Amino acid sequence: MKFTKTAATVACTAAALAGTLVAAAPASAATYGGECGSGYKVVNSDAIGTKGTVFLTYNSSTGKNCAIAKRNTVGSAVLVEVGLGVYPVGSHWPAFQGGYFTSYAGPIYLSAAGRCVDWMGRISGTEGGERKTNCG
Repeated sequence: MKFTKTAATVACTAAALAGTLVAAAPASAATYGGECGSGYKVVNSDAIGTKGTVFLTYNSSTGKNCAIAKRNTVGSAVLVEVGLGVYPVGSHWPAFQGGYFTSYAGPIYLSAAGRCVDWMGRISGTEGGERKTNCG
């Protein structure tokens, strides 16, 4: 009888922990939805902490890059920024958009065929992106 009570306690504890783990799971990651337009394919992306993703896309027929910073979940407007430039970007992003958005910032475009790019996305102070990537 004592064994059955212990087994029931273990089962209840395991079920409670499983419920806690499911509730603590992160929000689903943002996905690229063609925001840059026809001919642009995702060539790189980076998480913006747990808040979203910055996507770098490229159109091989035009030689242009495009970037967007997209939130994981749509909600009330928060500060979302996206920047894109030919490496090395100093303290100024040649292509930039920032403001209070419910879903994403961008798209922003830059001609960079055959060159390395710096790109970033920022949501409420949390940043993602990379420097000197996608060269050539």
